[in-house]
Amino acid sequence: MTLQRTLAYSHTLMEQTLKKGDIAVDGTCGNGHDTLFLAKLVGEEGHVHGFDIQLKAIQNTKNRLKANAMENRVSLYHETHSYINESIPSDHQSNIKAAIFNLGYLPGSDKQVVTTPTETISSVKKLLTLMKKGGLVVLVVYHGHPGGDEERDAVMKFVTSLDQNAFNVLQYGFINQKNNPPFLLAIEKQ
Repeated sequence: MTLQRTLAYSHTLMEQTLKKGDIAVDGTCGNGHDTLFLAKLVGEEGHVHGFDIQLKAIQNTKNRLKANAMENRVSLYHETHSYINESIPSDHQSNIKAAIFNLGYLPGSDKQVVTTPTETISSVKKLLTLMKKGGLVVLVVYHGHPGGDEERDAVMKFVTSLDQNAFNVLQYGFINQKNNPPFLLAIEKQ
């Protein structure tokens, strides 16, 4: 057996959770890799809602989806992921099965534009309320940048306080790597 890297493991969890026809959320589109991955998993019958505050990220994601003929499976929102309730149609809100977030900044972009603890926790709370039983929220926590420690600590405090009778929370990461390696948090709604 080979241990999967953090990002690869996030995809494994999505594969185990999503099926054709499901609704998924990409809270941080970035360069569109996760958005495209989710679009493939949900198939033509499903739908992905993708969020990013940076126009460059939305454009990169649109281009990636178009190059793979998947743009009809995705709605993109150039706004913070905390607008889930306002942006996602109500018939999709009640059918969300999985969500993924890559916390930190857009690779190859302005490192001053980062996810924040308040927005991230607000989004996760909304998703956990909307999500079906068996639904999954995955957070890949990149914390090796200014403000990253603050977000990491706030998110850890939040997830460790979740009721164990309502949620299972998993932490996955490599603890012997240097330079603040990313780790994964997975929240399963029971």
